[in-house]
Amino acid sequence: MRATVMYGAGDVRIETVPDARLIESTDALIRVTSAAICGSDLWPYKTMEHSETGRRMGHEFIGVVEAVGVDVRTVKPGDVVVSPFLWSDGVCVFCREGLQSECLHGGRYGFDNVDGGQGEAVRVPQADGTLVVLPVDADGMDNALLPSLLTLADVMGTGYHAAVSAHVGPGKTAAVVGDGAVGLCGVIAAKRLGADRIILLGRHPKRIALAQEFGATDVVSERGDEAVEHVRALTDGLGAQAVLECVGLEQSLLTALHIARPGGAIGRVGLPQEDVFPEAIATFFKNVAISGGPAPARAYIPELLPDVLEGRIEPGRVFDRVVRLDGAPDGYRAMNEREAIKVLIEF
Repeated sequence: MRATVMYGAGDVRIETVPDARLIESTDALIRVTSAAICGSDLWPYKTMEHSETGRRMGHEFIGVVEAVGVDVRTVKPGDVVVSPFLWSDGVCVFCREGLQSECLHGGRYGFDNVDGGQGEAVRVPQADGTLVVLPVDADGMDNALLPSLLTLADVMGTGYHAAVSAHVGPGKTAAVVGDGAVGLCGVIAAKRLGADRIILLGRHPKRIALAQEFGATDVVSERGDEAVEHVRALTDGLGAQAVLECVGLEQSLLTALHIARPGGAIGRVGLPQEDVFPEAIATFFKNVAISGGPAPARAYIPELLPDVLEGRIEPGRVFDRVVRLDGAPDGYRAMNEREAIKVLIEF
């Protein structure tokens, strides 16, 4: 089969790799019909050292079940399924608490002999605890809802996790740091959770326009101290009650920490690029709560799926470029150069 393999920074290739196959009795074999390039895929695209063997890429996909292990009970051949970006058993103590991203027996696609999601097929471990069956006919895979359904694998759940972690609620002011796909989904999430005001911190006109359609009420295009002052001016000098940090860079985290209102909360979902946590003393004395991390997307899919199916939210609009598998390397380039917000790969 063919799949996306990264050999180093800027070096993405489509190659023939061993066919995906069932290994464990709890596995499912999925024929991928659509996949996505994630913003987190860009970090190795920028920094990965050369590898002779390469790294299988991708963790967001929808597909059709081709076969299942003998112990799989919740999916069957022919089902159309979406997979969260992390696989999980669904029964460990953390899964039962709705924190599948910390599953004791879970893992990541593309590692430990598990296929990446940007390929023609994927072996999904722990299928019963991972996969969600979609009410879509396998013969109608051009369904207009599919881009939005695909976001449930990661970016919509991750944006929602940021909002939940930041304690967004009715009447609150939320600030979203970052205008990438996760930040834009964070705007959707903040509106869904009842935020009265949603401030987007971003500077790309196309993304700003989409954020406003999603529910952003204010836009702050400055960076650094100027951005902080602008947010404070919009909030009577107090700051935002809920801050969604959707980038992961030191500057974005600093901005989030500085614009949080005393007693407010920050939801961090941007993959951190530094090990040092800044402003520890300042946030301590502001009584700011800091939460977040890898989103338990599996926990959020049942909650968000009806909104997608009924058209109340349209997170699939973050996809602004569609390619076939051979176009994936250029999709990486386009996202890295900010030509595209998010790229959808069709098979």
